[in-house]
Amino acid sequence: MDEVFEPLLREFDERRRAEVVAAYMAVEHAAEPVPEVRFAALREPAPRRAVEEMLGLSGRTLVKAGRDLWTSGFRDDVAAELARDPECVPPVRERAVLALVLIHSVAIPRAAGLLEDDTWVSPHPTPLDELRRRTRLPIGDLEAALRRLRMAGLIAQVKAGADDAGGFVPGPQFHRLTPDARRRLQEELILAAGPESPLAGAIRARRRSREREQREQRGNA
Repeated sequence: MDEVFEPLLREFDERRRAEVVAAYMAVEHAAEPVPEVRFAALREPAPRRAVEEMLGLSGRTLVKAGRDLWTSGFRDDVAAELARDPECVPPVRERAVLALVLIHSVAIPRAAGLLEDDTWVSPHPTPLDELRRRTRLPIGDLEAALRRLRMAGLIAQVKAGADDAGGFVPGPQFHRLTPDARRRLQEELILAAGPESPLAGAIRARRRSREREQREQRGNA
């Protein structure tokens, strides 16, 4: 590791190098976002920039996941490239189950004013019975999809209360979304939950306008 990152670390003394490497390892490998109070390199611009440059060597970037919280995720251009690779895309059944969890635990509560606009932390789990009602998957296939999504960190199973069976909410991987990725996913949730709503119409119009601009730019290049 030292050889790979040496050009990025040479300006720091030994103590600061250790702080930068510790912060890099934390944001890359911790299951949840890490508080900057625990990592000196995340609190100051120069060492934090070094952490981001270290992440950039593997197509990653530093992601602010809340007030004074940090994690890492794929850069938007890298994520777009990976999304074109069928090997990197979950099977359609898992995507459908994940979409249901996002709609019922995030999109609907947000539309009701129960969640902040830019959060994936939800106290409104989607019950298993709701998933059974909303999908035609056999129960064995549904449970297998839920199990794989949990293992991938895309969903988490929680209990809403002592006498409540609880259900499923977005998993820790959603903290790793960049701001642009969060915006795109939020738009997809709106299109899925309310395709005929005025907001969905505005999203489609904005996307058409953006596509026209991109075609014109390519034509003028």
